[in-house]
Amino acid sequence: MPFRRYVEIGRVAMVNYGPSYGKLVVIVDVIDQNRALVDSPDMVRGAMNFKRLSLTDLKVDIPRMPKKNQLAAAIESADVYNKWANSSWGRKLIVQKKRASLNDFERFKVMVARVKRGALVKRDVTYR
Repeated sequence: MPFRRYVEIGRVAMVNYGPSYGKLVVIVDVIDQNRALVDSPDMVRGAMNFKRLSLTDLKVDIPRMPKKNQLAAAIESADVYNKWANSSWGRKLIVQKKRASLNDFERFKVMVARVKRGALVKRDVTYR
């Protein structure tokens, strides 16, 4: 399948390293071959290395270097956060966060449920 996630103005990316890990940002300008200017409604606009960004399939229709309110309106009209939450990548990250926040007893309950489910599957497979 051909490559379709290009670095371009309006491309939504997820920060994969650093203090902003897991945040969705929008590329508002390309500085050079290694860095882009990224912005999001809940962060300060700044330069970020491409190695710290994971490009998504989502794209926002914005001009180069939009004002903060224009960017927020474009993100809202493109419904970026809902599309991200419904994507397989976004759902996987939500599950990871939820599992990381479990306490010992909740992890134990998950383990017991997995064992019971495995036993039921094994019983159904062996009797057929």
